[in-house]
Amino acid sequence: MICPVCNKDMFVIEYKRLELDYCHICKGAWFDAGEMELLLEIAGLKEGTQAIHDVLKLPEAQTAEKKRRCPICGRNMKKVTIGGEKGVMIDACVHHHGLWFDGGEVADLIKIISAHSNGKKETEAEIMSFLKEVFQA
Repeated sequence: MICPVCNKDMFVIEYKRLELDYCHICKGAWFDAGEMELLLEIAGLKEGTQAIHDVLKLPEAQTAEKKRRCPICGRNMKKVTIGGEKGVMIDACVHHHGLWFDGGEVADLIKIISAHSNGKKETEAEIMSFLKEVFQA
């Protein structure tokens, strides 16, 4: 798969039931439909996640940032902010193929979600440790 930012081949990282596409150049990550929910479920934090069809119902984010093209269908993706008012702006394929996270955005979203999970600091630490393990697999 080709990175929508760098236009270079991405690495496929397989971990448990996940198969993520990761760009080692820009540090972005592509989650096929359902993979973000699966990642959070495996990490033990399902609360507060949104399925791709819910993400696509969100309003388009107002930004000067260039639209990314879906690495599957090649069409422009929708920019949306997830995770609340001070959330993370990501790119979502309008044809439900998946979600693109620029470098650091997955970690930012995990911090936001864990902050809303009964204030458990250990939850964030567990998820961040899990993500580190995933991306080193």
